[in-house]
Amino acid sequence: MADQYKILTLNAISGVGLKRFPAARYAVGGQVDDPDAILVRSHDMHEMAIPGSVKAIGRAGAGTNNIPVAKMSQRGVPVFNAPGANANAVKELVIAGLLIAARNLLPALKFVEGLKGDDRALNTVVEDGKKQFSGSELPRHTLGVIGLGKVGSLVADAAIRLGMNALGYDPEITVDAAWSLPSQVKKAHSIEEVLKNCEYVTLHVPLLDATRHMINAERVRLMKHGAILLNFSRDGIVDNDAVLEGLNTRRLRHYVCDFPAQKLQGNPHVVALPHLGASTREAEENCAVMVVDQVRDFLENGNILNAVNFPDVVMVRESAYRIGIANANVPNMVGQISTAMGTAGLNIHDMINKSKRQMAYTLVDVDSAVPGDVVARIAQIEGVLSVRYLPLENQ
Repeated sequence: MADQYKILTLNAISGVGLKRFPAARYAVGGQVDDPDAILVRSHDMHEMAIPGSVKAIGRAGAGTNNIPVAKMSQRGVPVFNAPGANANAVKELVIAGLLIAARNLLPALKFVEGLKGDDRALNTVVEDGKKQFSGSELPRHTLGVIGLGKVGSLVADAAIRLGMNALGYDPEITVDAAWSLPSQVKKAHSIEEVLKNCEYVTLHVPLLDATRHMINAERVRLMKHGAILLNFSRDGIVDNDAVLEGLNTRRLRHYVCDFPAQKLQGNPHVVALPHLGASTREAEENCAVMVVDQVRDFLENGNILNAVNFPDVVMVRESAYRIGIANANVPNMVGQISTAMGTAGLNIHDMINKSKRQMAYTLVDVDSAVPGDVVARIAQIEGVLSVRYLPLENQ
């Protein structure tokens, strides 16, 4: 009988995605002992005792700040995410925020909510009061996009379609992102160039040590007078004290974000939404489908795609006998693995090895069954973090 995999869910994961786990081979739920993999959305896993049985973690979304990625790397456990699966949902919210700020819609709505009297009286007050909510149209203004991944590229494209100019900056843009970027997006050479030349600036970068408080007081002071700043990336990207200073000096006209904060509460020039970026049915389904497929392919075939701590390693199976090895990125690892197999009389049919920073991953297909002592011998090689034997005959 084929082995059964056990999947622990820490949040409500879309059923559209979970159905992609075959019921005969997978036990999935919120109360699962010794899980082979964990699926999570926003649950904070940093203080969680993650069982030693866990071979993979899947984040049904893009950010992985709620997962102890470094600890998992030390155990040879890939942490998968779903980059781009919620990109359209975030793009639409950014455009909504752009329009809310440009047309002063939030104070206008609050004004209407406070009106009293019959229709005739309301009409008089509306006509007298609407002048204070006069806004700006978007065409011919410039949107600065910092971070040109999937979301940033979609936002830039949408802005161009609305008649805006787009100035983009991303020092680490991928080849795929560059291909999908509209040709009309002009390239900036620094964050400062974007801030100095744009009436609107939107942020689409991950939260890393290098990007924390990327928008600080010094950079806010560089922005065009009356600029609008949008942050639908991560709250730590922007220093809220710097934003408040910018709003007080009118350097910033509005700050629109997806991250409420006590310091920002009550400021009439702040539009803070309750983290709605990926809160659409379609985005939740897309993220679940993507991460389930990736986790399943890893558990069954050892393939890795979209793991934040591992290189992408995908190899078509041409043999029933496969070994997946996670190891530190150190010299002579492939040689030692090959030697262990050759000594045991195993013929290597195909092999692929890739590295990503300190991590490396190797897939090896051989022409015959791999004895348990060979797997144990590979596991004892210094620098090897985990070894998995993945024969098709056991599936």
